[in-house]
Amino acid sequence: MAGKFERLLEPIKIGKVEIKNRVAMAPMGVVGLLNPDRTPGPRMLDYYLERARGGVGLIITGLFKVENEAEHFEDVFSLISPQGLAPFSELAESVHSLGTKIFVQLTAGFGRVVAPRRLHGTQPVSASAIPYYWDPRQTCRELKTEEVEKLVKAFGNAARILAAAGIDGVELHGHEGYLFDQFTTALWNQRKDKYGGSLERRLRLPVEVLKEIKEKAGPDFPVQYRFGLKHFVKALNSGALPGEKFTEAGRDIEEGLQMARMLEAAGFDSLHVDAGCYDSWYWPHPPVYQKPALMVDMAAAAKKVVRIPVIAVGKLSIPEVAERVIAEGRADMVAFGKGLLADAFWVKKLEEGKAERIRPCIGCHDGCMGRIMKGKPLSCAVNPATGRERSYQLARAEKPKKVAVIGGGPAGLEVARVAALRGHKVILWEKADRLGGHLLEASVPDFKKDLARLLDWFKGELDTLGIEIRTGREVKPSLIKQENPEVTIIATGSKPIIPDIPGVENGKVVMASDLLLGRREVGQKILVLGGGLIGCETALWLAQQGKQIILVEILHDLLSAGIPVQHMNRLMLLDLLKFHRTEVLTDTSLLEILEDGVILKDQSSPRKSLPADGIVLAVGLEPEKGLYETLRGQIPNLYLIGDARNPQNVLNAVWDAYEIGRMI
Repeated sequence: MAGKFERLLEPIKIGKVEIKNRVAMAPMGVVGLLNPDRTPGPRMLDYYLERARGGVGLIITGLFKVENEAEHFEDVFSLISPQGLAPFSELAESVHSLGTKIFVQLTAGFGRVVAPRRLHGTQPVSASAIPYYWDPRQTCRELKTEEVEKLVKAFGNAARILAAAGIDGVELHGHEGYLFDQFTTALWNQRKDKYGGSLERRLRLPVEVLKEIKEKAGPDFPVQYRFGLKHFVKALNSGALPGEKFTEAGRDIEEGLQMARMLEAAGFDSLHVDAGCYDSWYWPHPPVYQKPALMVDMAAAAKKVVRIPVIAVGKLSIPEVAERVIAEGRADMVAFGKGLLADAFWVKKLEEGKAERIRPCIGCHDGCMGRIMKGKPLSCAVNPATGRERSYQLARAEKPKKVAVIGGGPAGLEVARVAALRGHKVILWEKADRLGGHLLEASVPDFKKDLARLLDWFKGELDTLGIEIRTGREVKPSLIKQENPEVTIIATGSKPIIPDIPGVENGKVVMASDLLLGRREVGQKILVLGGGLIGCETALWLAQQGKQIILVEILHDLLSAGIPVQHMNRLMLLDLLKFHRTEVLTDTSLLEILEDGVILKDQSSPRKSLPADGIVLAVGLEPEKGLYETLRGQIPNLYLIGDARNPQNVLNAVWDAYEIGRMI
């Protein structure tokens, strides 16, 4: 089986550093894993060591700043300082013992895209006086020439510390619209000094940094540059979708290829190529709506014009996809971050011929970037142990117990898996004839196939563990008492809310879940009630089928209440709805459902009619906890988890389940 992925497992060199395979861990911010002085903490060391144990060839750490003066934060994100020499030494020594190499990603800063919570009332900086991303009414301060020169020197000092610690190389954080990217892109760089003007002058900052690093850390110390070959930007704060016709306002492919040639000529040892920026954030941080390998053509184009190694990135954690990229010569290495958060042993499972046991990333960003943006510790929606590997390590139960799990949705599947791994005897009941819960309907649209992969993974794991599964039977309290389990876990999920609206019993009214599962059909002109995640995704799915969709939301904005949706996912979903010509009515209430349409109320009219062939309800979920309420106080060791406790998302279900599973 490992032979199926032989190209991925071949060694490669970046400069003089040999890497044992073609798989790199792409950078992910390490918020919450650092010491108080912003140097690597024990949680960060455990986090990276776990991926080294899992066999990855190259780890590229999350970004570290090299100084805190040009762009001053009171709460520095992460910082290279002399105090970091010891923890970086321990990190390098640990991963090297497992045959893994490690690069540290160094950043010039955030510039126009710094999160508002970090500004503390100060003015954001940038290459030029341009609008601030999060609030275009604010203008960034242009960094002075002497500030930039001082920043260059700081990179050399940082690299010297890292080289002394035994770190194998560095990657310059030149992508995604951060400060390096702001200097190298004409859209944001309007400077008149030596760092502005032609492409050659705009590249002066990273090239000067390269020379400074080589001087301070040695000529054989590898320096890799990460950048977007194309930005997919129509204008400031306006991204472009795959396949959309538009005029590029940022960097286009032709200039990106010219940049690749110039970076190689300057002496960079390798290139890490992606696309996009904050204005099109669903490119560098692809959500579930993006297709696998979405940016590989960018790496492939760069590879044709340079001789140094090129790393591809962008939803490459499906093994067959990653192998094909290398086998077809489209890149020299593949990198992914979120896939290795979901499963640290991705490479090891390939080596052991167990690719089907790799836990898939679902593209939600809830556990990784979503938490980082809120200042919470990095983790993963489907792998709660990410970022807390030591404290969340599963241990065998001292006394195995008989555990009853009621409900076969994501919460029930995860708690059954974790409890069985710890040695408990688990029986899982599901009243439907198949496992999955809401994963079944959620994975129907083509853009949600990552959830289908997760469900397949759960089924495979439970089968491997030999868990007894009983489907097609609704559990009654009498059955629980008859089985007499030592622990009972209620994971009965949630059901759609049916609003109290006149005419809701009309035959044209369909629940979103029934529609997705093929139990009901609708006509051509459809009104979808509910602008949360379920409503928006159902509307998109119908619009992609050519239906005429009217999306009605009582609040002022879509995706503003209910299940939280992360920034990149929200941007792309809203852009897709617009691209597919979905009519959106916000600040609008549904008053009545008629035989031939509906009566609506909005800010301009207290009552207006609208024709519709069908009405799809997607106004939220409510917990199914009747069994729990009946059993509460009647049996010991009773737990309520997932949607049955609080309807939210996969993260909520899996984390609830893991917590109970590891503690019982």
